[in-house]
Amino acid sequence: MTPVRVGVFGLLGSGNLGNDGSLEAVLGYLRAEHPDAVVDALCGGPEVVAARYRIPASRLHWYRGEYRTASRAGAIVAKGLGKLVDVVRTAAWVRQHDVVIVPGMGVLEATLPLRPWGFPYSLFLLCASGRLLRTRVALVGVGAAPIGNRPTRALVRWSARLAAYRSYRDTQSRDAMGAMGVNTARDEVYPDLAFALPTLPASAPSDPPDGPVCVGVMDFHGSDDDRARAEEIHRRYLDGTTRFVRALVEDGRPVRLLTGDECDAPVVAAILDAVDSPLVTAAEAASLTDLMKEMAAADAVVATRYHNLVCALKVGVPTLALSYAAKSDALMARMGLGAYSHPAREVDADRLLEQFRELEQRAAELRRTLTERNLVAVRQLEDQFTALTAVLFPTTIHAHAHADALREAK
Repeated sequence: MTPVRVGVFGLLGSGNLGNDGSLEAVLGYLRAEHPDAVVDALCGGPEVVAARYRIPASRLHWYRGEYRTASRAGAIVAKGLGKLVDVVRTAAWVRQHDVVIVPGMGVLEATLPLRPWGFPYSLFLLCASGRLLRTRVALVGVGAAPIGNRPTRALVRWSARLAAYRSYRDTQSRDAMGAMGVNTARDEVYPDLAFALPTLPASAPSDPPDGPVCVGVMDFHGSDDDRARAEEIHRRYLDGTTRFVRALVEDGRPVRLLTGDECDAPVVAAILDAVDSPLVTAAEAASLTDLMKEMAAADAVVATRYHNLVCALKVGVPTLALSYAAKSDALMARMGLGAYSHPAREVDADRLLEQFRELEQRAAELRRTLTERNLVAVRQLEDQFTALTAVLFPTTIHAHAHADALREAK
């Protein structure tokens, strides 16, 4: 058989651990179920992806300063020219593949500040090229949310319509796309792809709870609709989180600060400077696996970034979400911890500490619940990959069936 040519697409290798974790899960599936597939990437950080995952990778944008604000005339012209060049570059790349997979990520949402001519435009070019060139484009386990900005909403809607396959990481995502005019009748919902990563066992918790607490922080400024009060939201988030960490330290608890993106480093630095205690340390995680190792050693986790929450829940550690979007609340509810969400926009350190203490009181019960829910998530993701094979690799299925028949005949 001619090997299937598979492309993976997205803001991969760009410093966001959740995005890279989704890629790692899909590569694990491809290497297990389709080992003969020829895989490469069009992504934000090609050097990182090529070195870490051992696949060829090309730069997503022709203009290297795509995600920097263009203030000078030359930069503005170059950015505009890049939009035209990327039409040709994206189509040429898509044409080389039988299948293109967008692995997870919140590619159909704007829960963080987002410009329509950034990634939404790139995703539209991908899906439109796939439809025109008859290359199957699959949005696999992606996140979606209602979008207020009209250009962004239009690009996202058309991207979803033009894709050959769609599945979502929660019901709210599918409902959001339906509300935007996308026919979701055949679209399925599965757990986040990161739940397919290898499982790490959690350490035995201390009793009574006095062991380490992981606090996952984020450079949080609100959503795309919150630009007018972004700094106010950030100050409130940072102040509330800092007060919470200080309260843990006053109780004698070691605190390990975690991030999920390179841009979160200033928040860690600000908390370390404000609390100034040897009990507070910062981890340098390069992958979701690194995050899970840190969390598996903790008694409890309090986290903001979505994939920080996924990692904590996956290793079975009692977790409290500083929730900034419906996707976080949906994840917590799905894993049986719906009562333990706190609004990231309005962090109340006293109330957060109260919720945290209640969480630890129920730790043994919640660990059992997480064990059960994780088993369900793994089975559901096995169904996701089976469905993906049926849609994207039908010739592979037929070839294997034919080979099995020949063996039986002999």
